Amino acid sequence: MPVQFDVDPTVAGIVQRTEDVVRDVVLPLELRHRGSAHDAPDELRQELQDAARAARVFSPHVSAEFGGLGLDMRDRAPVFEAAGYSLFGPLALNCAAPDEGNMHLLEQVATSQQKERYLRPLAAGETRSCFAMTEPAPGAGSDPSALATTARPTAAGWLLNGRKWFITGANDAGFAIVMARTSGEPGSRGGATMFLVDAGTPGFDRVRDIETLDESMFAGHAELVLDDVEVSHDAVLGEVDKGFEYAQVRLGPARTTHCMRWLGTARRAADIAAERAATRRAFGGRLGDLGMVQQLLADNEIDIEASRALILKTCWDLDTGVPAGRITSITKTFVSEAVNRVVDRALQVCGALGISGDAPLSRLYREVRPFRIYDGPSETHRWSIARRVVRDAQRRLEGPR
Repeated sequence: MPVQFDVDPTVAGIVQRTEDVVRDVVLPLELRHRGSAHDAPDELRQELQDAARAARVFSPHVSAEFGGLGLDMRDRAPVFEAAGYSLFGPLALNCAAPDEGNMHLLEQVATSQQKERYLRPLAAGETRSCFAMTEPAPGAGSDPSALATTARPTAAGWLLNGRKWFITGANDAGFAIVMARTSGEPGSRGGATMFLVDAGTPGFDRVRDIETLDESMFAGHAELVLDDVEVSHDAVLGEVDKGFEYAQVRLGPARTTHCMRWLGTARRAADIAAERAATRRAFGGRLGDLGMVQQLLADNEIDIEASRALILKTCWDLDTGVPAGRITSITKTFVSEAVNRVVDRALQVCGALGISGDAPLSRLYREVRPFRIYDGPSETHRWSIARRVVRDAQRRLEGPR
């Protein structure tokens, strides 16, 4: 089945309204706060989201049943890219990580009661959430099988113990989706289970906020401790011991939506560089008439268009049910590195202006660098891709059985 690249007129309208609200409301607020949302007050989030609601672009990824626009992955791509033109755009549309990925997971896996309790207020922007999987070494990170947090069954439910870190948005989140080991040992693929844990549950504590290179993720990144956290049987999300499977339900689309949002950031950086090249005069002419600058601008366009095509191919596979593990790894690796290249080139074109606070490029540069680590570093994805290549080659050599 051929991939369809055309944009539905209804989606085009959502994209236009997103571009308008980002330009008129979101970018000025980003500039006012200098792109930092780690310690931003919740009033900022509410102001941004009120503007998105007024523009009718709020929660584009959530089904209409829960108050969203019901866009599939392919239709989300141009909308999320338009939102990502500002560091605060995804927050405004309620499609920022980790909430966006959690909403997708809840729609796919949660019971009807859990959807009403957790998904509906999350989709409405009435609360926030976090996804607590990553752990300090030697616990789960790029290798999820190292999961060390445990969940022990009790007569009343489960008892959770462990430590999590780099948990985005944990500060003042209404609830967490916690991954804990329910069978097997660290290092084994064994059973993991997802639990819905409400904020304020005894023993569930945020011990510190982690200082990081990036600053645009609302509420930052935290370290959490679970010390004899008791939850009921109803807190299990999905089935016991299927947490790693559900993680793939969340992570494949989440990696792709990360790519959509950061591609918007790359587009912004490329636009800034192009405008500088068109107006700055040096060496007897416009900067944009110099061959080396032209190469930088052209390579930016190549990376952006190639990224957009890969994202759409991945979305098509996800929407049509084609196995997408390989393509999501390829896309996440390429796009995360392409976005870094684009912002780096844009900064180079702008010279001293680029590294100054008078342009947002140095801020964008700090924000996009961690993307090569978040949701799996490039090295892990390359390892996964290569394993598939070798396995497929071995099958071809062995021939039909």
